[in-house]
Amino acid sequence: MMDAIPHPTEVTQNVAATEALSQWTENVLQSGHPAFETSRIIAERLGAHRRGDTCEVMFWAPELQEHRVSEGDVFIEVLDVEGDISLLRSRQELSFRRTRIPVTLIDAWCMAAIDGMKAGTREQVGSFYSLVWRDSENNWSRIFDPLSASVPFGPFAPAEYYDIEAMQAARTDRAYYAELPEGETHKFGPATSIQQIHVPTATASMSIAGLTRHYNTLAERIRHGAELEPAERIFMGYDAVQLLPVEPTTVYEAGPDFWTEIEDGDDRLVVDIRRPDTTNWGYDVVISGMAAINPSLLETDRPDELLDLVAALHNFPGKPKKLIFDVVYGHSDNQGLRALSHHYFAGPNMYGQNLNYRNPVVRAIMLEMQRRKVNFGADGVRVDGAQDFKWWDADADMLRHDDEYLQEMADIVQEVAGRKYRPWFIFEDGRPWPDEDWELSSDYRAVIENQRDDDVFQWGPLTFAHNTPFLYTFWLSKFWRIQEILRTGSNWISGCANHDTLRRGTQINPKLNINTRLGDTRMEILDKAYDHPAAQMLTYAAFPGVPMDFLNAMARASWGFIRNQDDKYGVKIVAEEAISLNWQVDAYTYSEPGNFRRLKAMGFDHREGLERFFVVLPALVEASDYDLDVMATMLNDIDPPLEGPRPYDPALLKEVARAWMDDMHDYCNVSNYLDRLGDAHTDYMLKLREFRAARPWLRDNYGPRDVFDYATPTRGSVAFRSLRHGPDGEQVFAIAHLEGKPLLDVDPTALPIPGLEGGGWTVALRTPTIGSDYEGGPITLHDSMAVLYTRKTP
Repeated sequence: MMDAIPHPTEVTQNVAATEALSQWTENVLQSGHPAFETSRIIAERLGAHRRGDTCEVMFWAPELQEHRVSEGDVFIEVLDVEGDISLLRSRQELSFRRTRIPVTLIDAWCMAAIDGMKAGTREQVGSFYSLVWRDSENNWSRIFDPLSASVPFGPFAPAEYYDIEAMQAARTDRAYYAELPEGETHKFGPATSIQQIHVPTATASMSIAGLTRHYNTLAERIRHGAELEPAERIFMGYDAVQLLPVEPTTVYEAGPDFWTEIEDGDDRLVVDIRRPDTTNWGYDVVISGMAAINPSLLETDRPDELLDLVAALHNFPGKPKKLIFDVVYGHSDNQGLRALSHHYFAGPNMYGQNLNYRNPVVRAIMLEMQRRKVNFGADGVRVDGAQDFKWWDADADMLRHDDEYLQEMADIVQEVAGRKYRPWFIFEDGRPWPDEDWELSSDYRAVIENQRDDDVFQWGPLTFAHNTPFLYTFWLSKFWRIQEILRTGSNWISGCANHDTLRRGTQINPKLNINTRLGDTRMEILDKAYDHPAAQMLTYAAFPGVPMDFLNAMARASWGFIRNQDDKYGVKIVAEEAISLNWQVDAYTYSEPGNFRRLKAMGFDHREGLERFFVVLPALVEASDYDLDVMATMLNDIDPPLEGPRPYDPALLKEVARAWMDDMHDYCNVSNYLDRLGDAHTDYMLKLREFRAARPWLRDNYGPRDVFDYATPTRGSVAFRSLRHGPDGEQVFAIAHLEGKPLLDVDPTALPIPGLEGGGWTVALRTPTIGSDYEGGPITLHDSMAVLYTRKTP
């Protein structure tokens, strides 16, 4: 339980401070600068900010002008809890004292300076606030703060006034920033390698605080010289961590709401409050609250948790780890229309809504959201779906990409612990996606070539969504893309395993031409395809760019499209996801008591019964054109009856879909798989990452002496060979068998490759199945085997 808030002091408007704020706003608006410039200046003061003992609150509310609301009907509503509050209870009824503070209204800008508001801290819950207005019929409407710093009850509830300055002052990684130059703006460069992490499935705690504890425990073991276990090695060797989005996401479409007002009086409000518990992979954002943190990821519901994680990474022994935020600013889920006025949106798209970036105020607010979030201390930013930033050019009668906005994102200056810096920027951009031929026509360089900085990065072609390394001929068919990586990949993110590729892999028809040499079962084949020792040899020892691995893939844990909030299309989504059962769940794992508890409780006692249901479900979606009533009728008529609950109706179908999403969320947790990790394999993977870290020149594109090829004709096997030359005379040679028949009795260093001759090669690394006794000479390479050699030349 948080500290009890004493009987609140009187909450009043500070008239002088309000006048000063309004005068400042008038001066900015009348400065003669372009609308975007003035909007950026004002945007920094939007939201709730502590100024000594006073709280300044400011909103942009163009909807008030639309409704012709006068100043006397607009207020900042301040809510203070009466009695104790526990943000950790799953459900509670809270009584708030309500105070409505008059505002000054200048065009669409609403502002007030308020005395008596309590600022939230790690130890104490603060006052809650929103903008409210009444119409001529005395009906009240509420406007939420899109730039709020703390949203304990989600983005569809009043925000908490939070003391961000005090939180920043208490950060424990100040020494990290002290290393940056003082008095100038530092530009962070690229990492050497990245580990991508989905917080809710990364640890058994399923929270940011749990992940922080994990890193702190790992740090202590390293400080004490402990020998690392396989479960610990999979977190080591990376100098950057990229978190899948941690912003607030959608809520349950059909309820329950996390904030439900049950008693509404003039000076008192009683609310039924539920602790947010949604399950999401992070990309279904509503834009509002992007400067805050998804409360479903917080153990304590305090924003300090994210800062604690930043500090744990920056203070990591040996070498600090950079933190990269993954942000989704290109689009909003349709639920965003509930949280923000229509002025923020430019019309629907395949995800929900496009953002109205051409509006100078919206543009400024979006950039300010980003600045505040990154000020938690992120060293880098990965922008999801950069091709979504588009606008219609009426003069040219065409759709244009807003690359100027992408540059504005990269230009934002952060200020943390007294130092200014600009983060490293990574863009996911597959334009001309979503054109049907995007995989063929995209060059993955549109943002790199259109940005001013030479260290802007993009996701490379093997990192994008549709990659299937478990199908025969995948590597050979992608050789033309590999050649592009070699020539131009220095500013690409490389690697095959990420949240998109692994999820897409589970959607592939298992009856296709699967590389059965990877394993004896589909689960083993999928795991090894995305945690492939030979492919990783190429990624870390041959390819330019910055390698990235997804934690779930490195832990050989399951993964999928996890989202339990969708009431309208939830059944359809599960019908699309159902094929992943064939890849990720066998009869034994399904039977384990801790797995699929909800589905079993509904009557799906055996995997075979669930599989039959999942075979029928996609067919019914197509046959009925996704009519849940028709689908339920058809399910009830199947003879013999399907295993599971009966009789079906739309509500029951939705319950099954929700159970699948929640069960899969639990099933994907990395903690379930750690005891299965191999010692030799995880040691090999760690040494690969360390090999890359010791040779930063491997990030560069291939030079005129470097070689990458494979033997033709293939004679049934594909073995790539790479020879690279370092600036200090070191040569690195790798041979990796990616697929096909064994390569019999070959001496890799005796191959007729220019620059390879002369001897003196030393085996630096070999895949575990080769054995530690191999020190060079002839060898038979099977699928997934690889050897890495080095030598120094004069």
